[in-house]
This record gives sequence, C-alpha cells and structure tokens, in this order.
Amino acid sequence: MTRARETVLGRVRDALALAPTPATVVPRAYRTGRVLPASERLALFTDRLLDYRAEVHPCTADRTAQAVADALHGHGARRIGVPAGLDPRWLDAYEGEVCQDAADIPAPRLDSLDAVVTASAAGCAETGTIFLDGSPDQGRRALSLVPDLHLCVVDLSSVEAGVPEAVARLVPERPTTLISGPSATSDIELERVEGVHGPRTLVVVIRTDR
Repeated sequence: MTRARETVLGRVRDALALAPTPATVVPRAYRTGRVLPASERLALFTDRLLDYRAEVHPCTADRTAQAVADALHGHGARRIGVPAGLDPRWLDAYEGEVCQDAADIPAPRLDSLDAVVTASAAGCAETGTIFLDGSPDQGRRALSLVPDLHLCVVDLSSVEAGVPEAVARLVPERPTTLISGPSATSDIELERVEGVHGPRTLVVVIRTDR
C-alpha cells in the first residue's frame, strides 16, 4: 500500500513540475463605465423585472408611501415585517400591523408575516437584478427570504446599466444578496415552481426623480 501511495504521489509531483507557472496577475478586461439615461434605465430595468415575473410600480419619491400601501393592500398583506432602519415615511399610508425585525427573532417566526418591506443597495438594469447588502434599511437575509412576499423599494439613481457598474457600488465585506425575480426553480420536466428558496412574490417599487 505504501509503495502504491508513493507511486501515485510521485506522478502528481512530476505533473506539477511540468505545469506552467500560474500568472501572478489575472487580467480583468471587464467592460465598465457604461451609462444610460434615466428613462432608458427605467425601461430596461422594468422590462427585465417583468420578464422574471416580478410586479413593478414606478413612482415619484413623494408617492412612495402610497405606492407601497397600494401594493401591500393589493396582496392582502395585513401584517408586515420591516428592518430597523427602514424609512418610516414609506409606511405612512399603510394601515396594517408593522413588526420591526431583530436579530434575536427566530427565523421560523418570520413565516407568520404576510410580507416584508426593504430598501436596496443597488440594481442592474441589464439583468433586472436587485442587490441587498444587509444595511439597516435592508435587514438580515432571513427577513427577505422567509416571508412569502417581498416588497423592495429601489431608487432609480442606484440602478446601473450593467453588472460591473452595479457591483462597483457594493462594499465587498458586506453580505450581498442578489435578487432576480421571485424565487423559482424547475424539476426534471421543466415545470416551474415558485417560492421554493425564498419569496413567491416580488414587488418592486421604483422611485424615480420625476
């Protein structure tokens, strides 16, 4: 057994000796610096979100509270969860029960919520992706994964044209969650099933500058 082991290890060492020296610097020739006018970013971002079967509600900043309330009431959400740092003005028009999340609340208890409302860190128009980074207005991952409906408020000013531009907005040390539509998967027969690994319904309120 020892002789066979030494033979195998010897062949591995010989192969490694012949292998080329890895490059010390990997070239990163990503396409960066792309920009789109606000109207085009809004149109592209909305198109991608709808393609992912998300629900989209563009509104001006002063109509955020009403857009949030209308969307929640439209889904019958009577009890919602929010992260501690969410802007309370966004809930001024909502008449249901608001539960502030905390780290010591067990994740299974979050299942009793009808919905969760969070902000976002950034967005990518090209892929229809929303980035959460665990900031106080976004909360812990469990909060946005356990409830069946996630309403996410996105400022159009934080939506970039492409992935490299959006990633550049993020802090690498923060826990990042990428959301591209409702949670979904498919079985071997390609039957789509939603809500398996997260919310079954994603509602996006996009705050524009107009």
